Amino acid sequence: MNVALWAEIHRLAEIEKLSARVISRRLHCSELVQNNFAKSLQSAYSVLMTQSSVITSIRQKYQALAPLLHEKARRCWAACEALSLGYGGISLVATATELSRPTIRRGIAELQTGDPNREDSRPTDRRIRRAGGGRHSLVQADPRLLRDLQRLVDPATRGDPMSPLLWTCKSTRNLAEALVALGHDLSHQTVGRLLTDLGYSLQSNRKTEEGKDHPDRDAQFQHINRKVRSFQRRGQPVVSVDTKKKESVGNYKNFGREREPKGRPRRVKSKDFPDKELGKVAPYGVYDLAANEGWVNVGIDHDTAEFAVESIRRWWNRMGSKVYPGAKELLITADSGGSNGRRNRLWKVCLQQWADELGLEIMVCHFPPGTSKWNKIEHRMFCHITENWRGRPLVSRAVVVNLIGSTRTRTGLRVRAELDTNSYPKGIKVTKQEMESLRLWRDKFHGEWNYRVLPHTK
Repeated sequence: MNVALWAEIHRLAEIEKLSARVISRRLHCSELVQNNFAKSLQSAYSVLMTQSSVITSIRQKYQALAPLLHEKARRCWAACEALSLGYGGISLVATATELSRPTIRRGIAELQTGDPNREDSRPTDRRIRRAGGGRHSLVQADPRLLRDLQRLVDPATRGDPMSPLLWTCKSTRNLAEALVALGHDLSHQTVGRLLTDLGYSLQSNRKTEEGKDHPDRDAQFQHINRKVRSFQRRGQPVVSVDTKKKESVGNYKNFGREREPKGRPRRVKSKDFPDKELGKVAPYGVYDLAANEGWVNVGIDHDTAEFAVESIRRWWNRMGSKVYPGAKELLITADSGGSNGRRNRLWKVCLQQWADELGLEIMVCHFPPGTSKWNKIEHRMFCHITENWRGRPLVSRAVVVNLIGSTRTRTGLRVRAELDTNSYPKGIKVTKQEMESLRLWRDKFHGEWNYRVLPHTK
């Protein structure tokens, strides 16, 4: 019994030792696996960091050189970088430069085999691509294409009054459809490129035709110039006057663009019918040529001669009298038509009344008919007012006055504005006796354009 018991104890002890050795080996293997995995991760991380630094370096060099390289030089430079990196260099360069792998492989092949054009071309006239590549242009394959296109675009000058697009919008798509109907095979993008090559571009109409020129047109310009210089040398005021285009007051579309949140343009009325309550405003401007200052009288009634003279009177009371306290004369340059026209009798009567009030001699020089755009106020003040309120609906009369009064330029232009709520009825008749009572002295050169209004002596 004792022998059998000892034998069983010995067997169990051997089994326990064997189990301990197995467990110890397993633990040792697990530690080895963990250590190897950590080393692998560390090695992979170092490789990734190395590749990232290489990619960054290549990208910086490429961004610096790309503007200076043409297609072939760019390809060969990328190939040199890939070869210098060895295995995996093509992928790294492709990632850094965003060039395709086939492009880099083509560059490597060119470097290894040599440039086939090197011996056949001069150094100053070396081709980038091989001769004969690509398809021929449509102009070479279709000799009638340009001729037909020119006839469609400009039938009036090409002598083709029966052109199919004579009364149609000449968009590139319509031109392409018309050319296809004539037997040509092309798209509207090709039409656009051909029009650019022919020197055509999208252009709006330009107002340049002024009607029949008066024989003394240039002579009148020179006469006005001499008068302006004479008045300015003597320190007398010279103003340019005109009425700006009437503007509808309300939430209406105003031409031009203004910055607004993306996708949220300002909503305005779809129709431009005048508001019955707000109506329209008539801005009458007075521009001082020497002081580079302007005055705008914003009227809400008719644009009459009374309104024009009242606007000039307000300029003198608000601004002119302070700038020219010792003035004895006033020169006004104006258009030949409108409320301050050369044939407007009421204009002269109102000027006479104002001259009597001030005791000033008022000289008026009208521009020849059809030359209103040469009036200084047009391109010295009105254009800046239009630019200042571009894209802004004139929702109220106060907005109109504030926008005009806020007009400034870098050259020093300053504009003041005021709302004129007076009524100026139309249809006032001037009798012959009233005209005869005027102290109107006409110039020897075109007295209908150049005249003085002298004050009556008290």
